[in-house]
Amino acid sequence: MSRPEHDAPSLRIDTSKPHPARMYDWFLGGKDNYPVDEAMGRQMLAVEPGVPVMAKLNRAFMHRATRWLTEQGIRQFLDIGTGIPTEPNLHQVAQRVAPDTRVVYCDNDPIVLAHAGALLKGTEEGAIDYVQADARNPEIILEHAAKTLDFGQPVALSLISVLHFVSDEDGAHDVVEQLSKALAPGSHLVLSHITADFVPEEARKVNELYKANTLTLAPRTRDEFSRFFKGFELVEPGIVTAEAWHPELGEPVAGQDGVAAAGYVAVGRKP
Repeated sequence: MSRPEHDAPSLRIDTSKPHPARMYDWFLGGKDNYPVDEAMGRQMLAVEPGVPVMAKLNRAFMHRATRWLTEQGIRQFLDIGTGIPTEPNLHQVAQRVAPDTRVVYCDNDPIVLAHAGALLKGTEEGAIDYVQADARNPEIILEHAAKTLDFGQPVALSLISVLHFVSDEDGAHDVVEQLSKALAPGSHLVLSHITADFVPEEARKVNELYKANTLTLAPRTRDEFSRFFKGFELVEPGIVTAEAWHPELGEPVAGQDGVAAAGYVAVGRKP
């Protein structure tokens, strides 16, 4: 367990506009958000009241995927776009199955860094670290992650609800490709991503809200999402909605019946 990597200027928290991680925290019922985040969150609820349930379904997918991967023998995780700590966190899920699991968290939101101490509490057998960096800087992430993870052995690369905040012009596919190249055979890629395929009108309105707040949102189609798995073999059940990925590994989310799907999820294995 080591001290979080960061630079002092990055500790300044901008509360002048909403931040996706803080809005996600608000949707999950957390307290680490600001009035500006709640205000935009309520605007989104006016468009699609099911957003909080969608957020919980996404979180539940992360729990099930982590459990499944650990049961398959994965003992190393690189979680990019960690978000504000909401228990159980990834390392807690993994270390319940295998206490020696090693986890590196990464996020670019300084409020996550402020709570990094909560993320760094794990078992004595495993190892946990936190790096503050942007997903668009894979070289920095990999350099720091290599202090805790052995990239000569399989690693699960987790990008949960991250890539729809990175446009194609900003290099979303290049980011995944660079990170994936560092992974040994037997590693896995875990993704969740919003789409406009199921509720196009609501998605258009939410996209307009993001643009009005100078935030990037890039919902992708199923085919566009599948491109991220180039070089990986999809594990069953392939590309599905969050609630449809191995539901037997967890409990249903309260209120999920009747809520429209928000996006796609999948897990791929590097041969």
